[in-house]
Amino acid sequence: MATKRITGSQAIILSLLEEGVDTIFGYPGGAIMPVYDALYDFDKQVTHILTRHEQGAVHAAEGYAKVSGKAGVCFATSGPGATNLITGIADAQIDSIPLVCITGQVASPLLGTDAFQESDVIGLSMPITKWNYQVTEASEIPEAIAKAFYIAQSGRPGPVLLDIAKDAQVQELDFEYKKCTKIRSYIPEHPVDPFKVKEAAELIDAAKKPLLLFGQGVIIANAEQELKDFVEKTGIPAAWTLLGLSALPSNHPLNVGMLGMHGNYGPNIKTNEADLIIAVGMRFDDRVTGKVSSYATNAKIIHLEVDPAEIGKIVKADVGVLGSAKKSLPMLTMNVKANKHEAWLREFRDCDKIEMEKVIRKDTFPSKEGLTMGEVVRLTSEKANNDAVLVTDVGQQQMIAARYFKFTQSKSIVTSGGLGTMGYGVPAALGAQLGAKHRTVCCFVGDGGFQMTLQELGTIVQNKLPVKIILLNNNFLGMVRQWQQLFFDRRYSFTELHNPNFIMIANGFGMPGHKVTKREELEAGIEKMIAHDGPYILEVIVEKEDNVFPMVPSGASVSDIILEA
Repeated sequence: MATKRITGSQAIILSLLEEGVDTIFGYPGGAIMPVYDALYDFDKQVTHILTRHEQGAVHAAEGYAKVSGKAGVCFATSGPGATNLITGIADAQIDSIPLVCITGQVASPLLGTDAFQESDVIGLSMPITKWNYQVTEASEIPEAIAKAFYIAQSGRPGPVLLDIAKDAQVQELDFEYKKCTKIRSYIPEHPVDPFKVKEAAELIDAAKKPLLLFGQGVIIANAEQELKDFVEKTGIPAAWTLLGLSALPSNHPLNVGMLGMHGNYGPNIKTNEADLIIAVGMRFDDRVTGKVSSYATNAKIIHLEVDPAEIGKIVKADVGVLGSAKKSLPMLTMNVKANKHEAWLREFRDCDKIEMEKVIRKDTFPSKEGLTMGEVVRLTSEKANNDAVLVTDVGQQQMIAARYFKFTQSKSIVTSGGLGTMGYGVPAALGAQLGAKHRTVCCFVGDGGFQMTLQELGTIVQNKLPVKIILLNNNFLGMVRQWQQLFFDRRYSFTELHNPNFIMIANGFGMPGHKVTKREELEAGIEKMIAHDGPYILEVIVEKEDNVFPMVPSGASVSDIILEA
């Protein structure tokens, strides 16, 4: 590519275009104004989404990245603009989401002087980024951006941050862009060791009660077909983490449900009966393991993982297989014998029957008068043909939605897993809609988290994004209230909410919607929402003490899962 003389700000935009960026989420301000001035001339090549808050921009970038498989990009100015990104960056780091965050910074002679809107965003973000860097010379920009995209998207993905001084934005440089394909000492992906694969295969062939646990690593690696091929050859029951949801279709005969604190009865209770656990692209989070000392007590552990830091970090692996699941799974499939575990699989289905009677039927086909979260989720999924992108906020609605929403294709779940960020849902949904323009996006929010970022309704309306928002309103911070009910003698300390008229607020932004209070109104209400050509909010008043079960109490063994209060 021939060089040309341009400003640093123009170099930023051209570099992003070289990386295939088509959407940027952001909020302008003084220290990044030259970049926005340059962006003005590129409105035909790239779409900029003006969010109502920088936290909205970074969560929207996360949602876009999750469904598109590309790095999400966001802009913010210095000082409070940059610090408002911090929560979303931390969220992306723990959930392995590729982001490239670009912040403006005061001019380099002012660095360290406590200048107006100066903050040490490099220091602040260092523990929560995969890489960060401060640019003080325009000539550094192309290489820094190329490096940022390579680091963000390779190996185990994550967020990177570039902090670009204002004088670097206005200086001129001879622009030439070269994509980054290698960095000395950085090994994003290790080659798969065939001897480790053979060790794992021997354990799998010898196992009588194997259980496969898959997480988001399968989706990141685009290894959904490889996972399906492996479980179908071996006949091994497969359970998913919250972020692994949708990697295997909900109706697959070997899909035995969700792991963890509010997961399904079978995969939790059978974990300690399994003689072999095969973990693929998951990190043994505490919400999955419960009490680690009593986790998988009878099982050998095989761990397939791209990040060497995760193998043995929480649960000791008998065989650790480093490398992308896209490469390790087919190697494993080639080395194992074809098998069926019909009697073992029936044990999971027997657990399903118990859970159906004690939990699922009550949640999704209730006989009581009040509406339940579970029936709203079930009906919404059905009316969307079980093929929508599910976006959730954090709390009871998150767990209920994960349990009862159904999936036919991958990259269909957008939720905050490791950080558990309330306020995530609405901005992530608008990003997901832009990343999957031709799919229905259903966003479930609670009345607590919704009020943290509801200003992004304005962004949704301004950009005519057909996001469907389902507000499950119980006038409580529901998940905290559930814990207070079960473990703190119903001492509901500061969890009850005096809520506004949500439909009136949505209407004020120009978003239509309506409220459902009775069961006979629910089905028609959901049909109206799904059929509406544009954004829509459906508020459903649900029971105040509608709890999420099953539940593994905090600090308990997965074997101690409870099905009812």
